[in-house]
Amino acid sequence: MGIGTVIAVVVIVAVIGIFAIQPEPEMITGEVCADEYRVSNKVPGRLSLLYVEEGQHVHEGDTLAYISSPEVDAKMQQARAARAAADAQSTKAKNGARQQQVASAYEMWQKAEVGVDIAKKSYDRVQTLYDKKVVSAQKRDEAEAQYRAAVATANAAKLQYEMAREGAQSEDKSAAAALVQQAEGAVSEVASYVHDRYLLAPCDGEVAEIYAKRSDLIGTGSPVMSILDMSNTWISVSVREDLLGNLTVGKEVDIQIPALGEQTYRAKVTYLKAMASYAVWRATKINGQYDVKSFDLKLVPTEPIPNARPGMTAIVLRDA
Repeated sequence: MGIGTVIAVVVIVAVIGIFAIQPEPEMITGEVCADEYRVSNKVPGRLSLLYVEEGQHVHEGDTLAYISSPEVDAKMQQARAARAAADAQSTKAKNGARQQQVASAYEMWQKAEVGVDIAKKSYDRVQTLYDKKVVSAQKRDEAEAQYRAAVATANAAKLQYEMAREGAQSEDKSAAAALVQQAEGAVSEVASYVHDRYLLAPCDGEVAEIYAKRSDLIGTGSPVMSILDMSNTWISVSVREDLLGNLTVGKEVDIQIPALGEQTYRAKVTYLKAMASYAVWRATKINGQYDVKSFDLKLVPTEPIPNARPGMTAIVLRDA
């Protein structure tokens, strides 16, 4: 083997070595995400019916599940009974006393008026006898007291009659009306609980996961299932700060989703925030002169990406 050949081999090996020891450019990868809504119940009870399955597409307002709650039914009966009692009390206050009560009060007044007439005549006779010095002053005073008492009784009977005829006072009517409103509020409150026993889809989307099974007891606020809004997807990326470069908020980059082929898509950085201190980091030097933190980025496609699914890997193209 000649010297030239040896030199050529050495040069080739050196060139290969140079390229071999050069580090490959680091790839920035992320994950396709979508808005996820957790459907929770407001009323505790038992999951009686499930109208959907995992993976099923639903529309906003669709009924997803039904939670039975005998306690809510009992509260509704109580609220309706309270409203009926309040309505009766209000009607009584508006209508006033019954006709028989008014008539009875009138008769008592007339009876008292007759007593006044008799007492007045007795008093007049005694007064005449007193003037003639036939009876003592004490007899005259007793007759006068009886007469005045009869007048007072007649006045009281008249007031009772007028009260019965006029009915309840305005304050009583207002109080009765307020009780009706309070009862109506209680019925409306329980009615909202009755309505909340049906779990409705908060948006158009796909049933991602159902956490409970039929007949399970569900507590207040417990999630029953989750819905993915497939119309609102984005790319979540974690990037070390030494790789950020020009990845700033408002910057548009090209991304690629290997599961969908080699086609590229345009996405815009809408969120950039340093991750927590316990997130991935590394020292720039062995002696730890300073540490490189990681940043969380959110990239929103400028146009919807067909067939993009949460969990798919996304690659940020460095030459974008």
